[in-house]
Amino acid sequence: MRPVTSIVGAVIIGGLAAGSAVPAFAHGFQVIYNFTNGADGGVPPYTLALDKKGRLLGTANQGGTEGAGIIFRMAEKKTGWFVTPLYNFNGNDGQPGWGLTLNKSSMYTVASYAEVMGGPCGSALQINQSQKQWQSVLMHTFVQKDDGCPTGNMVLDKAGNAYGVTQDGGADGWGSIYELSPSGGGWTETILYTFQGGSDGGAPYSGMIFDKAGNLYGTATARGAGGCGQGCGTVYELSPSQSGWTYKVIYTFTGGNDGGQPTAGLVFDKSGNLYGAAESFGANGGGSIFELSPSQGGWTFNLLASPSGTGGPVVALTVVSPTEIYGTNFFDGADSYGSVFRVTESGGKWTYKDLHDFTSGADGGYPGGGATLDAKGNLYGTTVLGGADKFGVIWEIGK
Repeated sequence: MRPVTSIVGAVIIGGLAAGSAVPAFAHGFQVIYNFTNGADGGVPPYTLALDKKGRLLGTANQGGTEGAGIIFRMAEKKTGWFVTPLYNFNGNDGQPGWGLTLNKSSMYTVASYAEVMGGPCGSALQINQSQKQWQSVLMHTFVQKDDGCPTGNMVLDKAGNAYGVTQDGGADGWGSIYELSPSGGGWTETILYTFQGGSDGGAPYSGMIFDKAGNLYGTATARGAGGCGQGCGTVYELSPSQSGWTYKVIYTFTGGNDGGQPTAGLVFDKSGNLYGAAESFGANGGGSIFELSPSQGGWTFNLLASPSGTGGPVVALTVVSPTEIYGTNFFDGADSYGSVFRVTESGGKWTYKDLHDFTSGADGGYPGGGATLDAKGNLYGTTVLGGADKFGVIWEIGK
């Protein structure tokens, strides 16, 4: 069970604010932008990034001047929210299905091609600003039978190397972990690990994160050694050494109360604890929200909450503090079009609270991305359908 990213959404051309009336919703929820699928793009598929000036940046899967999607920036001014298209994808780029990784004056993302007989299926792009124009550099073209098809966001190290995952394909058909390194004016790919679809897991959906020591952590959605065939998944660590990288499973999901199919990426808190989510199984059928705490050279799994419904979180949580977490469910909610939730801890007990259930009407439907927190404590996110023009929305939940 994975989110659908082929539903249509859109944005208004830069310099214009969203023109439709903002309906009233509970819990401080409001739609601040309706996508139109015009030159501004459509179907915002993933989590929004926040730059140092407090502006929101994201991708739209469709629309734009080339019809293949855009990168946009959204900023709040005295008269409302304004969207500026920054970059239009074309047929050579592929279509954006994920979010952006920001680094100084550059943005990084992966895009997808239609898969044909194990051939080219995606690209990694560096988008650079030059004289107020944004131009792309092709970092790598992915081939399904060789390295797999790209998924999730890339992550950068201090030296400017980019790391990411592919969901299927590669040497064993279960995806791979790759590194793209600047070299001679271009980029060189190195495969760090190939998933085998056994006890190591396989088919990762989300990108990875670094710890302070330079180790990478991520989730793999399929298999594992927990006894539920191809459906449980793993949490893994990839550690560098002088002889290469070492892959280690630090948790295997059983498909019981701990959930299964961890499509969501991971988040560290300041104490080195990992937080994540599984989208399936669990005590109430909607997956699980969990913490992994380092303990005596290993990791201890702590179940924080068990959402109900048919599909839980598919993207990384937003950890405000060790006692306050926000996230989205892709399929869950009263109308099965997804929801926004908060999980809080008090006196050793965790409480799950539903903040908004999407209806696929004026409020949008299917939040493909997570919740982005600004400096004022406001949450922002996207849906891939619904809204005034039925091409998705950007929503806000005020503090």
